[in-house]
Amino acid sequence: MSQQIEIKINESSRVPKYKQIVDSIINDISKGKLKVGEKIPSINELSESCYLSRDTVEKAYKQLKEQKVIISVKGKGYYTAKTDLISKKQIFFMINKLSSYKMMIYNSFVNSLGMNSIVTLSVYHCEETIFAKTLERNLGAYDYYVIMPHFKTDDSNHISATNMVQDVLNKVPKDKLIILDNNKLEIKGNYGAVYQDFQEDIYEALKKGVDKLKKYDKLVLVYPSKSVYPYPQRIVHGFRKFCSKFNFDFEILNEIYDDMDLDSRDTYIIIEEHDLVNLVRQVRAKNLTLGEDIGIISYNDTPLKDLLGINVVSTHFKAMGETAAYLVLNDKKEKVKNVFEYIERNSV
Repeated sequence: MSQQIEIKINESSRVPKYKQIVDSIINDISKGKLKVGEKIPSINELSESCYLSRDTVEKAYKQLKEQKVIISVKGKGYYTAKTDLISKKQIFFMINKLSSYKMMIYNSFVNSLGMNSIVTLSVYHCEETIFAKTLERNLGAYDYYVIMPHFKTDDSNHISATNMVQDVLNKVPKDKLIILDNNKLEIKGNYGAVYQDFQEDIYEALKKGVDKLKKYDKLVLVYPSKSVYPYPQRIVHGFRKFCSKFNFDFEILNEIYDDMDLDSRDTYIIIEEHDLVNLVRQVRAKNLTLGEDIGIISYNDTPLKDLLGINVVSTHFKAMGETAAYLVLNDKKEKVKNVFEYIERNSV
């Protein structure tokens, strides 16, 4: 005889009914209401008791079988199955690109969770269509969705989210959603977040170095406006705000060009690493002194920049991963501004 299970279907919810069945059965197993190895109702029985179409229940059972939550025994029916996936939290982790910075966050997140979670990494390359299709396909299959939203327009400018992105994000249950890095979204409900404020972060960080910056004639932001993976334009807004507040002459370039005119006493604030390499190479070739003739501040810290003595303005990537893991492990719905630092070395 099969175990009676109670499936509550929310008719007004945008979550598909088959996904509500999946979530309900997994939740009953994790809470001990359903024991491992117990027989559960057949597709026809559940269809009749919940007033659902047979196709809806069949789709739910198919997903549960794929996740190894239930098994089917020919001629006997469906049974709950013992699986690590039931006892461990399953987390879907979406990032916009593979980079050393993103992987620092991911690795910190995974390490902070410990052994009681399984994390699936997905990369969507700032493409809204890839993002939407991937997230839609995985709705209902995970306990948490940790998402880093950065997208690009048709003319390769950064955008926090498109209408398509907003629509699919609003389908994720808010008690299962953690947003990372970017807080400029219109998402209904109470969800967790660990974010940067790109405009205020660079403004406040540069303020910490303002005394040394005053010895230079000009500040130059090297902002790649047409990058494959575009950066938030709020970085530019924060830079302009700083220069206006402290009366700095400034310029914004797309890149570090070959054979730059480096005679004047300028400080360069550089985002892309290849621009940093190009500038340091030219400084050395012209026998200029870094930190005296030319200043450099790089965006986002790495061990190599530490080794080279390059000043940086940088979010604390490890802290972002750790805080996100804390929200998941403790089922918190807090919104936390991540640590952003100005690190003084020898390049200004």
